[in-house]
Amino acid sequence: MVGLSPSKKRAVKILQDVKGIVKPSRMSLLLGPPGSGKTTLLKALAGKLDNDIKVTGKVTYCGHEFSEFVPQKTCAYISQHELHYGQMTVRETLDFSGRCMGAGTRHQILSELLRREKEAGIKPNPRIRKEAAAMTCQDTSLITENILKILKLDSCADTKVGDDMIRGISGGEKKRVTTGELLVGPARAFVMDEISTGLDSSTAYQIVKFMRKMVHLLDMTMVTSLLQPTPETFELFDDIILLSEGQIVYQGPRDNVLEFFEHMGFKCPERKGVADFLQEVTSKKDQERYWFRKNQPYEYVSVPKFVRAFNSFHIGLQLSEHLKVPFNKFRVHPDALVSEKYGVSNWELFKACFSREWLLMKRNSIVSIFKIIQITIIAIIAFTAFSKTGRKAGQKNGAANFWGALFFGLTNFIINAMIELTMTVFRLPVFFKQRSSMLYPAWAFGLPICLFSIPVSLIESGIWVTLTYYSIGFAPAASRFFKQLLAFFSTYQMTLSLYRFIAVVGRKLLVANILGFLTMVTVIVLGGFIITKDDIELWMRWGYYLSPIMYGQNAISINEFLDNRWGNLTGSPHESTVGKSLLKERGFFTDEYWYWICIGVLLGFSLIFNFLFIAALEFFNAPADSRAVIADDDTENVSTRKLAPISEVKISRGEYKHSKNPNKQYKKGTVLPFQPLSLAFNNVNYYVDMPVETRKQGTEKNRLQLLKDVSGAFRPGTLTALVGVSGAGKTTLMDVLAGRKIMGYIEGSISISGYPKNQVTFARVSGYCEQIDMHSPCVTVYESLLYSASMRLAADVKKETRKMFIDEVMELVELKPLMNALVGLPRINGLSTEQRKRLTIAVELVANPSIIFMDEPTSGLDARAAAIVMRAIRHMVDTGRTVVCTIHQPSIDIFETFDELLLMKRGGQVIYAGPLGRNSHKLVQYFEAVPGVPRIKQGSNPATWMLEISSEAIEAQLQVDFAEVYANSELYRKNQELIKKLSTPRPGSKDLSFPSQYSQSFITQCTACFWKQHKSYWRNSEFNYTRFVVAIIIGILFGLVFWSRGDRIYKRNDLINLLGATYAAVLFLGATNASAVQSVIATERTVFYRERAAGMYSELPYAFAHVAIEIIYVSIQTFLYSLLLYSMIGFEWNVGKFLYFYYFIFMSFTYFSMYGMMIISLTPGPEIAAVFMSFFISFWNLFSGYLIARPLIPVWWRWYYWASPVAWTIYGIFTSQVVDKNTLLEIPGSEPVPLKAFVEKYLGYDHEFLLPVVLAHVGWVLLFFFAFAYGIKFLNFQRR
Repeated sequence: MVGLSPSKKRAVKILQDVKGIVKPSRMSLLLGPPGSGKTTLLKALAGKLDNDIKVTGKVTYCGHEFSEFVPQKTCAYISQHELHYGQMTVRETLDFSGRCMGAGTRHQILSELLRREKEAGIKPNPRIRKEAAAMTCQDTSLITENILKILKLDSCADTKVGDDMIRGISGGEKKRVTTGELLVGPARAFVMDEISTGLDSSTAYQIVKFMRKMVHLLDMTMVTSLLQPTPETFELFDDIILLSEGQIVYQGPRDNVLEFFEHMGFKCPERKGVADFLQEVTSKKDQERYWFRKNQPYEYVSVPKFVRAFNSFHIGLQLSEHLKVPFNKFRVHPDALVSEKYGVSNWELFKACFSREWLLMKRNSIVSIFKIIQITIIAIIAFTAFSKTGRKAGQKNGAANFWGALFFGLTNFIINAMIELTMTVFRLPVFFKQRSSMLYPAWAFGLPICLFSIPVSLIESGIWVTLTYYSIGFAPAASRFFKQLLAFFSTYQMTLSLYRFIAVVGRKLLVANILGFLTMVTVIVLGGFIITKDDIELWMRWGYYLSPIMYGQNAISINEFLDNRWGNLTGSPHESTVGKSLLKERGFFTDEYWYWICIGVLLGFSLIFNFLFIAALEFFNAPADSRAVIADDDTENVSTRKLAPISEVKISRGEYKHSKNPNKQYKKGTVLPFQPLSLAFNNVNYYVDMPVETRKQGTEKNRLQLLKDVSGAFRPGTLTALVGVSGAGKTTLMDVLAGRKIMGYIEGSISISGYPKNQVTFARVSGYCEQIDMHSPCVTVYESLLYSASMRLAADVKKETRKMFIDEVMELVELKPLMNALVGLPRINGLSTEQRKRLTIAVELVANPSIIFMDEPTSGLDARAAAIVMRAIRHMVDTGRTVVCTIHQPSIDIFETFDELLLMKRGGQVIYAGPLGRNSHKLVQYFEAVPGVPRIKQGSNPATWMLEISSEAIEAQLQVDFAEVYANSELYRKNQELIKKLSTPRPGSKDLSFPSQYSQSFITQCTACFWKQHKSYWRNSEFNYTRFVVAIIIGILFGLVFWSRGDRIYKRNDLINLLGATYAAVLFLGATNASAVQSVIATERTVFYRERAAGMYSELPYAFAHVAIEIIYVSIQTFLYSLLLYSMIGFEWNVGKFLYFYYFIFMSFTYFSMYGMMIISLTPGPEIAAVFMSFFISFWNLFSGYLIARPLIPVWWRWYYWASPVAWTIYGIFTSQVVDKNTLLEIPGSEPVPLKAFVEKYLGYDHEFLLPVVLAHVGWVLLFFFAFAYGIKFLNFQRR
C-alpha cells in the first residue's frame, strides 16, 4: 500500500570522451536530440554539474582549472527552465539581477578610459561618462534598459512576470527574461540551454543576431544549444558542436559541417534546414533517407563510427593538434577570469536582497492582511470566550480558564506561523537557481527574511495581547502586560525561525509540511501543559527541557501566576502562595527570575534556528532536476520503422474535397467514426480589465483589447497554422475559440458547421493540447491514454476497439517504448519535455475529436521529435479532422506541412489568412506584392521571412499597416465569403446534440476516476510513506508520553492528563492529514482544470474518487495509529470500546482530510489555503472542550462547541472509554467524587448521548465532502 519497490536506477554514461576547444569571438551552436547530453555538457563547461554525477577529465579556461577561479561568475549558465518570482515585474527582475552581479571589470575599464582621456585633453563621450557614472554608483538601470530593448521586452517591462495563478507575460517572454537575468551581468563567457524555446523565429533570430555582435565586438565566448534553429539563425553561428549519444560527432566551423557528412556519404536535401539534417543524420530511424551514394549499398553508420571518422577528418585532425599544445596561462589578463565569488560588496548584496524582500512583502500584502484579520478575529472570539476568567483571579478553583487562555494564545501563534513554512518552500526554487549563479550568498537571502519577520510578528503579537490581555482579565499591572507581549513575541519569533529551517530541510511542500507538523506536535505535547512535567516518565523528561514551547509556556505562566493577586497564602509550608501552588502542580518554575531565563532561551532558540536556516540554505541543494526516461531499445518494444519525410505523407490540397469517403482510413489500422466539422468566426474581439500597472502610468481606458476584429475559418481536412510574434494573441485567440477563457469580455460570432457554438456540446467534439503539459504525475503513459479514452470516447465503443485505437495513437506519436513509464513532475522526475509534449498530444488524439487545437505542439522539441509530432498531426488531418496549431519556430519542412496560415501581428490583428501554396509561393506572392517589401532570399525559411518583413520596425520603415493592407485585399473578401458560407447550415444538416452532457454514465465516471486515483495513490510512495511513518511516530510518541494513563485514573490530574492525551491524539495528527493532502490535491487540481474543460466528467465523480481513495488509506493509517495508542495508553481491552475508539479516530482523520481538500478547492493557492486552515483549526482548538470545558463556555459561544468537529470526537472517545467508570476521583481540597458524576458535571460528557455523537461524525464528513465538490465545481482560480 505504501508503494515502495526496489530502485530501478542504473548507471548511465551521459558523456563519453568529450573533448574540444571553444574559442573567444566565436559563436558555437550545440546541436543534438534530447537525451544526447547537451545540458550536461553545458553544465560541465559552466562548472555546475550536480554532485551525484561522477566526472572524469577536466575543463580549463585559458589554461586555468576550476580551482583557480570562480567558474560560476566567469561563465554565465542560462537554464532552459523559467524560474522567477511571479509578483515582480520584468524590469524589477532584471534590475535585481544587475544589482547583485554588478558591473564587474567594465567599471575599471571605463574609469581607466576616462582617466587617460582627461590626461590627453580629450573631451569624453557624454554617453561613456554617463555609463561610467552609472557603474560607479552600481546603478544598473542603464544596462537593464539596454537589455530590455535588445530582448524586445521593453513593451512588457512593467508587467508582472506571473506564474500559474498570477496573470503575467507570455511563455516566450519568460524565456527572454531568463536570458536577460544573466546578460545584465559582467560575465565574459555564456553557455545557454535552449534559450529560444517558446519564441517566434523572428524574435529568436534577432536575439541571436545581437548576441553574435556582442561576441564579436567584445571578444566574448558563447555556446548555445537550440532545438529547431531556422536556416537564418543557423547561419549566424561560427562553429557547430554536434552531440549524439553522449559523444561529439563534429566540432568545427559551420562551413565545413556539410563537407564532413558528404565525405561520409550523407547529403542534406534542398529546402531542408541544415540543423534539422544534422540532428537526424545520426538517428538510426532517419539516416537512410540522406544516403546519396546510390551506386553503393547503404549501411547504418553508428555514432562511434562517425566519431572515428571525424577524428581522421581534416577538421578533427586540426582540433587534435590544438589540444596537444597546452595553453600558456600567463598570457591571460588578470581580469579575464573572475576570482571573487560576488560582483559587489556584501553591503550592496544585502541592500539588494533587502529591497527585493520589501517589494515582495508589499506584493504579497494580501497574505499579511489575511493573517492580521485572522488573528484579530480569533482574538476577539478568544476574549469573549474567556470573558468571565478574570472574576476568579486569586482562586485555585478558578485557574482552569486562565491556563486554557494562556495555552490557547501560545498554540494560536504556533499554528499561525505554519504559513511561513509554505511560503518559504515556494521561494526556494528561485533561490537555488540564483544561488547557483552566484548572484548572492545564502545569508543575503535569508537575513532580510528574518529581519522583516520581526516587525510583522511584533504587530501580530501586539494585536493579540492588546485585544485579549485586559478583556480576559490577566494581571492588571502594565509591566505584566508588556512582559506577556514580550513572551508571545519571543515564542512567535522562535516558531517562525523553526519553520523556516524545516522548510529548507524538506524543500518539497509535502515533506516540509509533514516535518513541520511532526515537530509542532512533539514540542507542544512535551511543552508541560497537555501533560505535566512530573507526569512524564523519567526516561522521557529530557524532551520536556528540549521543547522550546516549554519555555514560552513557563514565561507566560510565571508572568501571570506570580502577580500579587495570586499571592494568597495556602497554609501549606511547601506552597507559600496560590500562584506558586498552581505553577508547582503543573511542574513549572516558581521563581520570577525564571521568566527572564525563559525569554533568553526563546531568543537563543530563535538565533540558533535562524543560523540553521541560513546554513541549510548554504549547504542544501535543490531537489534533483528531471532525468529523461530512457526507453529500452529492444526490438520487441521499439518500432524500428523509418520516419517518412513529412512531404511523403502530406495530402494534396484538393484530395479531401473530391474524396467520396472523407473519414478515410489510415494505411494501417482503423479509425473510429466521427463527424467532420468546420469552425468559422467573424469580428472576434477580446478585452480584459486594464492592468493596474498600466493604469498607474496614466491610461484612462478601463479595458485592454487583446484581439481586434479577428475573422477566419478552419475546415475539415485542413491543417492551419496560427503564427505571430510573441504577444500577438495566438494563444488568446485559440483560447477564445476553444472556450477556455474564464475571464475577460468576448465579442463576435463563432459557429460550428453553420450553427452557433454551444460550449457544452463543443467540448465533446474538440480537443485542446495546451502549451503547458499538465498530467497526473503518478500514472503511466498508457494509463493516461486509457483514462482519457475511457472518459471521452462514446459509450458504445467496445473495450477491444478502444485499446486498439490507443495502440494506434501510441504508434503515431512513438510512445510505445514509454507506455509503462511514469509521467512524473516537470523538471523533477519522469518524462522529459519532449516526451511529455507527445503525451499531451496523444491524450487529446485518443478522444477522437473532430476539431483539434494545439498550442505550440513542437515547442521544446528537437527537429526529429517535431517531425514525429507533425506526422501524427498530418495523419489526423488526412482523416478529415479540423486541426489548428500555434507555432513559433517552424523549420521549412514543418511550416510547409500546413495547408493554410493565419498570421497575426501585435495588437491581435490579422495580416494574412489564406493558403500557403506549394513551397509557400502563395504567401510569398502576397507579401512581395506589397510595395517596398524585400524579396525572400533563396533557401530562406518563409516563416522567418514573413515575421521579419511584417515586424513593427518594417511597418514603420515602409509606412504601411499590414492589417489595413489585408483588410483591403481580395484575399480578405474571399475569406469573408467563405466565412459567410460556413456560417450557414447546409440543407438537411442538424446542430450538434448528444443525449447527455458527458459521454459516459455517472457510474462509469465514478469508476474511472476512482481507478485513476487508486493508481496515483498507490504509486505516490512519498505521500504514503510519510503518512504512515508519521502516524506510527506520533502514535509511539503519544504512547510513551501517556504510558498506561488509561487505567490509572485516581486523581483529577490523571483525568485531565487523559483528556489532554485524547485532545492531542485527535487534533495534531488530524491537522497533519489536512495539510499533507493539500499538496496532492493542488497538484491534481491543475490537471482537473484541463480535464473539466475537455468535458471528460462532472465534478461529483471526481470528488467522489478523491474522497473514496483517501478513506481507504485513512482506514489503514487509523488502524496502525489506534492499535499503538490504545495499547500503550492502556485503555480497557474490550471489543466494543476498541471499535468505538477506532471509529472516532477514523472519522476524525477522514473529516480532517475532507477539510484539507475543501480548503484547497476554495482558495487560489497553498499560501492562502494555509492561512484559512490555521484560522478554522484555531477555532476548533479553542472550542474543543479541552481548553474551556463546555459548562464554562459563555452561553453566547456554546453553540460553537457543537460546531467544532474536534469537540464531537473528543466527546465520543472520552465518553466511550472513561465515563462509564464509577471509581472515586480525588479532588484537591474536597471530598472524592465518582468519576462519572465529575465528568458529567464539570466536563459536560454524558454516556447516554453517545449515539448522536456517532451520527454527527457522518454529518461532518458529508458536509466537508459536499463543500469540496462545490469548490471544484463552481470555482476556477486559473488566470486565463
